[in-house]
Amino acid sequence: MSDLPIALADDLDASFPGLVDRMGARIYWGLRRMYNNHHEAEDLAQETFIRAYRALCDYDRSRIEDLDVEPWLWTIALNLGRNNLRNRARRPIYVELGETGGSEPEIVDSRAWDRRFSRLTKNQRNAVVLRHVAGLGTAEIAEVTRRPEGTVKADIHRGLARLRTLMEEEEV
Repeated sequence: MSDLPIALADDLDASFPGLVDRMGARIYWGLRRMYNNHHEAEDLAQETFIRAYRALCDYDRSRIEDLDVEPWLWTIALNLGRNNLRNRARRPIYVELGETGGSEPEIVDSRAWDRRFSRLTKNQRNAVVLRHVAGLGTAEIAEVTRRPEGTVKADIHRGLARLRTLMEEEEV
């Protein structure tokens, strides 16, 4: 991704789709695991890229060239997610109607992971998802979450240990 900031600075409109191609699925799946809702994750991922594009339009060339794109995008995504959770608390609760027909194994597995992730603390969930779903390093996660790197490492370790315990309990 080191060539991406230069490409964005050279021609934002031509290179931005490449940014979406490289990062779109990772942003979506990270948000999906953090916020446990497919539709909200889609909306948040789209809004992340809309906000990123608008911001890049206002940046001068040197600021874009110096940009560490992946942590910057995750910062936007997490901020949108936090705002969404705050706003969700003010909205009426939506009750999903039961599905008809058989369920596919992928859906069942996805729901199981959603349930497991929902049992982690917010900080553990964010750290584990950013590390193991999004593939960020601990320094980048610390930058995105504005938490010390040692704390991020502890959140990852404790989150993975909790996930292991939850999976072992399911097997019994």
